[in-house]
Formats: sequence, C-alpha cells, structure tokens
Amino acid sequence: MLEFNKRTNLLTQAKYKYQLQDVEEPNLYRELYDYTSIPKVAFNNRVVPMNMPDEIWMTDTTFRDGQQSTSPFTVEQIVHLFKLLSRLGGPNGMVRQSEFFIYTKKDQEAVRRCQELGLKFPEVTSWIRATEKDFELVKQMGVKETGILVSCSDYHIFKKMKLNRRQAMDKYLGVVKSALEHGIRPRCHFEDITRADFYGFVVPFATELMRLSRESGVPIKVRACDTMGYGVNYPGVAMPRSVQGIMYGLRHYADVPAELLEWHGHNDFYKVVTNAATAWLYGCSSVNCAMLGIGERTGNCPLEAMAVEYASLRGDTNGMDLTAITEIADYFEREIGYSVPPRTPFVGRSFNVTRAGVHADGLLKDEEIYNIFDTTLILNRPASVAVDSHSGLAGVAHWINSYFRLSDELKVDKRDPICQKLKAQVDELYAQGRNTCMGDEELENMLKDEDFELYRVFSDHRRR
Repeated sequence: MLEFNKRTNLLTQAKYKYQLQDVEEPNLYRELYDYTSIPKVAFNNRVVPMNMPDEIWMTDTTFRDGQQSTSPFTVEQIVHLFKLLSRLGGPNGMVRQSEFFIYTKKDQEAVRRCQELGLKFPEVTSWIRATEKDFELVKQMGVKETGILVSCSDYHIFKKMKLNRRQAMDKYLGVVKSALEHGIRPRCHFEDITRADFYGFVVPFATELMRLSRESGVPIKVRACDTMGYGVNYPGVAMPRSVQGIMYGLRHYADVPAELLEWHGHNDFYKVVTNAATAWLYGCSSVNCAMLGIGERTGNCPLEAMAVEYASLRGDTNGMDLTAITEIADYFEREIGYSVPPRTPFVGRSFNVTRAGVHADGLLKDEEIYNIFDTTLILNRPASVAVDSHSGLAGVAHWINSYFRLSDELKVDKRDPICQKLKAQVDELYAQGRNTCMGDEELENMLKDEDFELYRVFSDHRRR
C-alpha cells in the first residue's frame, strides 16, 4: 500500500506498525553490554536520512538533574540563574523550558519566584513521580507540563521494577491518562533508551502515546534519555545505540512530531555534545541540557555547548545573548563555589588562554591566528596569555594589552622596555625554582613597581 508522505512530499510504502513484544526473558543485549568489558559498537550499515526540523531549541535541567550532582542551590541562586537562562535563550525561546523538582518547600518557593518574574522563556516545568499526590502538587503549583519517568529498557522493566513489558506499558499509559485527566501536559522520559528493545517496546509504546495525544488533543512529549551515555552517532551503527536510528524510528514508525521529540544525553563516553547535535540533525527539535554540563556521574549536555552548536549549524544566534554564558560560569564559581575545570570550552578560565611563547607572539600580531573566534565580542571573554617561563616577551606584551584592555593607541609591543623589565623579573623567579604560572595580581604589582605612571595610565583605561 502506498501513501503520500507530507513530511517528505514523496510516495512511500505504508509504514509497518510495530506491536509490543511481550517476552518472557529480558533482552539485555549481552553481545554489546556484557558488563565485564567496554561496551561494543556494532554496525549493520543501515543509514537513515538527515531530517533537520524547521525549528530546533534547547531545554534546561539544571534545577532538576543538574542539581542532583551539586550542593543544593538556594532560592536566590536559582532565581538569579533562571534570569541568566532567559537572557541566554533570548526572546525567541532558544532555551524554551526549565524543569524543577517541586517536593520541598524550598523547591516550591523557587518555582513560584521564577514564575513571578513573568518571563516568557523559559517555561517552568516539573518532574514528578507517577502518583496522584504528585499530580495534585503540579496543579497547585500552576505548572502546565511535567516530566514522568517511563523507563523503557528491560534492565529497568525486569530487573528494577520486576514487571514484564505488558505490565510496564499498561502502568505507564495509566499514569499518562491520569496526567491528561488532571489537565497536565505529559513529557514522558524514556529512561535508558540506548539499552532498550527499540522495536519490541519503545516504538509500540511511543505509538500508543501518539494515539492518546491525537484522541485527547493534548501534546504528549517523548524525551529519549541516553541515561548511560551509550548513544553513538557513527553512520551505519546498529540499534539500540544509534542516535540517528532512534530519531528516525520515533519519527517514521511511531509518528512522533519533531516538536514533541526531545533528546537527553549523558557524557559517560565523551559523546554528549555530538550526540545532541546528531539528534537535531535527524529530526529532534529539542535537546535537554544543563548549565556547565552539571549532572550525575559525568554530567548532562552543556547548555553553553549547544548554544554555540546552534549558531554553527544555523549560521546565527536567533536572538541568543551568548555573553550570558560567561556570567553563568562566573556566578557558579563566585556565588555557588562550583569549580569549573579550567580547560572547559567556552567557560573554563583557560579555554582561550595560551602559555606558549610562539602562540603568544601570534596573538600579539593578530588574535585570529590562535583564538577560535572573537571571544571578546561573542562571550565577553578576551583571549589572554598565562605568563610563565615559556611565555617570552610576546607573552608579557599580550598580558599587558589584554589584562588592561588597552586600545590600539596604548598597546605595547614586545620590544617595549616595560616588557623587557617584566620578563627579566619573571625569568629571575623561575631561575630561583618557581614552577607555577604568574598570577594577574603579581604581574600588576611588578608593573606598578617598575613604572607607576604607566601603571596608572593603564589602570585608568581599564576602569573606563
């Protein structure tokens, strides 16, 4: 049977409708996950087409999944970060939603305070257990959408919940129906999808959810959760590890619209950013992230990474204010006491800092030679040089120019006498056995001692 596919504008063979396969023994994919060795990546050379949605965006889980990995935030900290989230996402809702726990009085106060800000984006959503009491709590908080855990691998269904697939599906569908009866939009978190029987459970369950959505007229979201970071984006990789295969299958076989599809990944195998971008490319509108990538174990997909990834894929920021990324990182370190690893892209203190003298010389001649993009313009983070025994005169000159943010008419050249004097002091310290980088305050004091009038001119310029 043929039918016209309005998504592709092609005649296609009628899609096979997958039915639940209610097995007696769990499918644990032992050929891939034997637990005593590194999980294997298998290929079947089946390739699915790219299908980038018309709109793509990010959602945030900093105050839910992210907060589980850090010291609990205070209400004031949550409100401040929520404002920065809104600024980063901009007026077009590039950070469309943010999910919260709502169990404690502190959680509830944070939700109310963020709601009272009256910001269009991000929308406040919740995450709950599937109980009647929790549904009532969502209603009381005035939250329109909530996440619901619907674990989908046999590891969870058989080994954790002690159910079979039919029992699990019936239980989940009952919970979703209860949410609909309470007037709440369900967001179903398909936990552990990269170890799940995709055609035997995931697609049949998603198909039933879409049927419920059509009957009720309420959008039901599917969040594909790569809970253990097993997702792989290599072409031709076999299920259940194929990110693009998961996106294609949910779109093509379960008829999940792109705008109701979300990817949630973890970074256990260093693939979290590329997997999220792959989900976008193959039909998923939304990727779920956390600020600075915080989250349990290796963390969630970093929000700042996907903001930059969006700009690289679309060619513009669509209203995002990327300077908020720098303020988020600064706030985490200054007010929350979270230590950002210094070499973390875009947010670490050293991400655009060079130590090599030859690199410093290149930066001094033309910043573009050794800086990934105009980090001052885009992130409000000037490229800089860490001064140590390898920095040379160019490193000292670049430190002066960047630290004091000197205009072109004030910038010093590496042949300037002040650079030679500072380098002589630095070289003497390392000759005496120093083995750490020079701090900004140390170098500032050296400059002050060598030429106070020049220091005063530079300092006045920096304060403008």
